Amino acid sequence: MMKIEGVNDFVIRFANVNGSGSASANNLFAKAIFRLGVPVSPKNIFPSNIQGLPTWYEVRVNEQGYLGRRGGYDFIVAVNGQTLKKDYEDLAPGGYFFYDSTRSLPDDFLREDITLIGIPLTQICIREIENPKLRQLLKNILYVGALAHLLDMDFSVLTDSITRQFSKKPKLAEPNIHALELGFEYAAQHFADTCKLSVKRSKKLTRHMLMDGNTATGLGAVYGGATVAGWYPITPSTSVIEAFDKFSSRYRLDESGKKKAAIIQAEDELSALGIVIGASWNGARAFTATSGPGVSLMSEFLGLAYFAEVPVVLVNVQRTGPSTGMPTRSQQSDVLMCAYASHGDTKQVLLFPCDPKECFEMSADSFDLAERLQSPVILMSDLDLGMNDHVCLPLEWDDNRQYDRGNVLDAAQLEAMTERWGRYLDRDGDGLCYRTIPGTHPTLGAYFTRGSSHDEYAVYTEDSDAYERCMNRLTRKWQTAKTLVPKPHIKISDKAGTCGAVFFGTSTHAAYEAVDQLKEQDIIVNTLRIRGFPFQDEVMDFVDSHDQIFVIEQNRDSQMRTLLVNECGFCPDKLFPITNIDALPITATLIARSIQEKLSTQVPPHQGGVK
Repeated sequence: MMKIEGVNDFVIRFANVNGSGSASANNLFAKAIFRLGVPVSPKNIFPSNIQGLPTWYEVRVNEQGYLGRRGGYDFIVAVNGQTLKKDYEDLAPGGYFFYDSTRSLPDDFLREDITLIGIPLTQICIREIENPKLRQLLKNILYVGALAHLLDMDFSVLTDSITRQFSKKPKLAEPNIHALELGFEYAAQHFADTCKLSVKRSKKLTRHMLMDGNTATGLGAVYGGATVAGWYPITPSTSVIEAFDKFSSRYRLDESGKKKAAIIQAEDELSALGIVIGASWNGARAFTATSGPGVSLMSEFLGLAYFAEVPVVLVNVQRTGPSTGMPTRSQQSDVLMCAYASHGDTKQVLLFPCDPKECFEMSADSFDLAERLQSPVILMSDLDLGMNDHVCLPLEWDDNRQYDRGNVLDAAQLEAMTERWGRYLDRDGDGLCYRTIPGTHPTLGAYFTRGSSHDEYAVYTEDSDAYERCMNRLTRKWQTAKTLVPKPHIKISDKAGTCGAVFFGTSTHAAYEAVDQLKEQDIIVNTLRIRGFPFQDEVMDFVDSHDQIFVIEQNRDSQMRTLLVNECGFCPDKLFPITNIDALPITATLIARSIQEKLSTQVPPHQGGVK
């Protein structure tokens, strides 16, 4: 039997029971690899109940830095009896099946193309650990210790991680380190030269971070000047607000040490956004975080903010739907809903981060953008990006940066005006009006904010011409927005422009890897990563200059493709959808295979087909 071999290049999956404390142990393993300087991508795949159901934790280790899901498993740590058979069957030929041998495997486990690694985890814990409450928790640590031997890892990085974790409670570190040692020693005695996979210290990561997107987003809101968060908890966005609270308590303090930020939990998502609109109208920088069901409930207030032109920042950490769907699984399925959020003729500005660094940057930038445009800005994250750790470059901030408050008139400017001020009057031709903040002047600059039809001076009207002028001005503002949202990232390898791929957000890493895989087969694909909506001319030019475009996304209906066709007028036949709907992050294997299959069915160029 041929064993899978590899140094710093494999995928390992942990199969556990939710609520058993396994996440901490699996996270310890992933972070230890990161501290060894090796690129790593952990994915926690957990159920939406509190405990009892199966949970998986995948870790991809890749020296080349490919951080998307690869697909397939080289090593499985199976400690959940409910999924034992499925885990056994999912292992790749030549792989390694690590299980708790306190109980023997059933008789129908008959594969001869894998290596079995049976370690009596439960038996060792019963024998060596007196406290029954600690046995289950330390059993998880025990298998991490065994992995350290099997994968030839530097054992000291694990013990050092435990010591750091319990630096304030060193007595708790002792039993954890003992459990690591028990697992390591057993594996060393019984499986001396079993596994051909290994982790070696690398210099690939020298200045990188391992961080989750929700933490970065919450920190970005603090740096972006947010002082108010209206909030209703919903998975998987809750930790955005928790991070904002934590960082505000550390960095947003007055001279007396009092926190200068308000976090208000509302009775529902609609009320949460109402809090944001009220705070923003009063001059604060305010935001909320939610997921798809919350955006559905917020749609009426999003329409109000769009038409009344009140700055709003909304973080949408997308999850699998419709309805309740699978709250703890990831998708990119809210693209159309957010782009056209609310009824009537509305269009909302969208930003698409692909890693925690961009979550931080785009979160902070959202407040400048919302105030400049006087409109909602929606940050389109998802569960994979928000709740999983990702390798990224350090977060950076220019301390000399000034916030862009947009066209805001102060008291002196109001007094200096010789013409009548109109809240919805376009003086510059860019669709952006001049606003005032309540209390700026005792007699000047006041207006009535309404969601019903109004003229240039905020006066209620049902005059058709006035409404048409307002809507046309909002269209001009939309054109201005194109110059302000982040530009796409474009990579051109084939100037002839035969094939192109368009993607966004967490599809990015797998898409770039798939393009590299295709290049090895002499299939050259140029790429464009969308970072913002509305689409700029660069998006139009990229699509126009290629014979065929593959649109890669994680939803059933290829929503980004629909948005491109609708907004840019592209021929639908030119845009071929590549979609993933299994509620897990898309893989490079799926993308590369889909492109290959599509190209293989086409007529060769000399017969009039597409290259």
